[in-house]
Amino acid sequence: MRILLVKTSSLGDVIHNLPVVSDLQRVFPAATIAWCVEESFADIPRLHPAVTQVIPVAWRRWRKALRRLDTWRQMGDFRRAIGAVEYDIVLDTQGLLKSALIARQARGKRCGYATEAAREPLAARFYDATFVIPRNAHAVLRNRWLAAAACDYPVDLPLDYGICAPTDELPWLHGERPVVLFTATSRDDKLWDEENWCALGQGMVARGLTPVLPAGSASERRRAERIAAALAGALVPPPLTLPQIAGLLGRARLAIGVDTGLAHLAAAMNVPVIAIYVASEPALTGVHGRGFARNLGRPGHPPAVAEVLAHADQALLVSQ
Repeated sequence: MRILLVKTSSLGDVIHNLPVVSDLQRVFPAATIAWCVEESFADIPRLHPAVTQVIPVAWRRWRKALRRLDTWRQMGDFRRAIGAVEYDIVLDTQGLLKSALIARQARGKRCGYATEAAREPLAARFYDATFVIPRNAHAVLRNRWLAAAACDYPVDLPLDYGICAPTDELPWLHGERPVVLFTATSRDDKLWDEENWCALGQGMVARGLTPVLPAGSASERRRAERIAAALAGALVPPPLTLPQIAGLLGRARLAIGVDTGLAHLAAAMNVPVIAIYVASEPALTGVHGRGFARNLGRPGHPPAVAEVLAHADQALLVSQ
């Protein structure tokens, strides 16, 4: 059996789709599972051993350069790559017009959300089979229920993201008790005040932990360095790839972050995680895992430092 999953972005959404792979592997142990994903997130499906092929798509980059001949050549290469194999099931768990059109480039029975269940209802017109999945369920559950409906198997399988931490060395990491603080996110209105991070980080230091503050862009790095300057022994590592961040999380006692896909990666790896929400609602897309996972705050009502510290103490008891 050949299955193609279409879940292209964003980081948190891609991570939320990993349990689908584990479910399919349990039900169809001999199946080959391919995954079409945005090139910048391609390392996430590669963390799952049951994904046999990753087909990168670069729509985010292509749409900014549609006047370039090379862009159209790359799009042609992508169409040939995704159409090279006849699949038994092509499953679009994203439910957007963009993802539905990508699924149409593949050969096989194309399955997706019904009009009333898709994030963009027009997407349903491009599938061969559609399924009504409740919109008020968590994204992880919606993905899994859609896959179960499309492939006709029970929906009561245990939750398993199926990924393990890479074992690559991190020479910059000193100490054996890191707490990973994800202070950056895609929108400024989702940020938690730097003063809060400083107070939280000081609480982590007092508990014998080493705060590690990963950062990507220059502005994220400046923010992380300002916070780290207030914390004895805190580390701002060099820019890390997604596999390196997964390796860091595999060594962590605890992860705490704002509304960012990296917090979902911690949950997927069963690392105790606390997610802080300032401007978004966590009910349908918050951190979700088998281990300790807490979503604190809601739009306009971010959690206080004391609340986060109280949950951190509970998490540290779990991870002893």
